[in-house]
Amino acid sequence: MRKKTKISTLPDFDMAENIKTDADVAEYLRQLLEEGEPGELAAALGYIAKSRGMTEIAKASGIKREALYKALRPDAQPRLDTVQRVCKALGVKLTAMVDR
Repeated sequence: MRKKTKISTLPDFDMAENIKTDADVAEYLRQLLEEGEPGELAAALGYIAKSRGMTEIAKASGIKREALYKALRPDAQPRLDTVQRVCKALGVKLTAMVDR
């Protein structure tokens, strides 16, 4: 007989806890850009920033921490300038390639 587990006893999943290395960041963003839904980029950058330390990313990007949380929440639609500044602070470069 299987032991039943109540959903309420399961720990919350936090993506930021699973992003540990630069390779994790690159793979996460690669998959997101290849398969993800529009609008998920802000949330993904938020998870990565959280994994690296939101305060440090705020300082490096020149964006106030509170504004960064707001810009990188799951339902946000940040400006390209914000995305570029966060990517630079994270040491990440988003590039385009010809798909053939």
